Amino acid sequence: MATTQQHIEAYWMPFTANRDFKKKPRIITGAAGHYYTTADGRKVYDSFSGLWTSGLGHCHPKIVAAVQAQVARLDYCMGFQAGSDVAFRLADKLVAMAPAGMGHCFFTNSGSESVDSALKMALAYHRVRGDANRTRLIGRERGYHGVNFGGLSVGGIAGNRKMFSASMIPGVDHIRHTYDLKHSSFVRGQPTWGAHLAEDLERLVALHDASNIAACIVEPVAGSTGILPPPAGYLERLREICTRHGILLIFDEVITAFGRIGEAFGAQRLGVTPDIITTAKGLTNGVIPMGAVIVRDEIHDAFMQGPEHAIELFHGYTYSGHPVAAAAGLAALEIYPEEGIFEQARSLEGRFEQALHSFAGHKHVIDVRNFGLMGAIEMAPRDGAPGQRGMETHKTCFWDEDLVVRHGMDTLQFSPFLNSRPEDIDMTFEKVRRVLDRID
Repeated sequence: MATTQQHIEAYWMPFTANRDFKKKPRIITGAAGHYYTTADGRKVYDSFSGLWTSGLGHCHPKIVAAVQAQVARLDYCMGFQAGSDVAFRLADKLVAMAPAGMGHCFFTNSGSESVDSALKMALAYHRVRGDANRTRLIGRERGYHGVNFGGLSVGGIAGNRKMFSASMIPGVDHIRHTYDLKHSSFVRGQPTWGAHLAEDLERLVALHDASNIAACIVEPVAGSTGILPPPAGYLERLREICTRHGILLIFDEVITAFGRIGEAFGAQRLGVTPDIITTAKGLTNGVIPMGAVIVRDEIHDAFMQGPEHAIELFHGYTYSGHPVAAAAGLAALEIYPEEGIFEQARSLEGRFEQALHSFAGHKHVIDVRNFGLMGAIEMAPRDGAPGQRGMETHKTCFWDEDLVVRHGMDTLQFSPFLNSRPEDIDMTFEKVRRVLDRID
């Protein structure tokens, strides 16, 4: 069926300028490998691998086959007091990839749910250990942790918070973000400046006392805010402070897990092990919504007390461990090592970094940032119209260059496929350059 104006009015789109979009909609009707097919029949290259989701490429044959077989064998089963075989198999494979000592996982349906589940687990963990005063949660400015109320509350992006500020959960504080244009602009990889900013957590410990703080949550590499790599030594210092004060450290790895920065988990690439890891996106390669929370064994084991017939954690979702999603996840986790995906991603990092930083000195560009296969080109906003230059770049790339580019306000964000070819990287940025050269 052709997409007409009548057929697009009902859908209230997420994180979208709906009125602008519906004047000239950018409709996707198909995908294969690294390309989308549009409603007007064009093949457009996806420079963001879905929404950080599809690092293996779209419609990977092994995942498609696994989903088709699973939905014909077991489409759904109750996840409370029962469970599908494939969910247990996925859990085993997932924790085998995780940092040592993190041997248990809990399934959700999204990154937002993973974050809220992790926050609840942190609060409940302290309670079951007799430490019920530990109720305060610490997030970070410019952090993104999804759109549910827990994630919004610990998140630090003002645009996401402002309409809901009166209803944020109580008992939340934020440490400073790590970005400073004066000290960290056009840095390749991790900045050398900024490790001292981890000490801001000590400020909140002094204010509230550690006995009242349950957890601190950060993204190892901040993504949605515009790609902010952690300063060298920063995460190590956060780990030290949390350990000394008995505060759980949560890494939100919804973006960084599954090869985005060259290892199964960002914790492994960066050499810092948290107490809890949240995941989603690459868990199923974006094919079926699914997330997971991975915890240290000590956290899981703290709940395993009391009568054995009693529920240990009153939390979960109708679709936790959904068998079709689990089948997609199992296939994806098998593909990563079978096709050497993490190694491919690491081999591309130099080419990706070079292409990004070739924009230093461009008339519109005020900063370039990168880590792993995460990159950002930040443009100066137009006077009185922040975000307009980014939107124009996005639309011009789509219509004139057959390229999908994500933007957050005036920052262009890049998340190439983990199995990209060097020439794919070159082609992407040649197209971006042509657009930036001709827009105002």
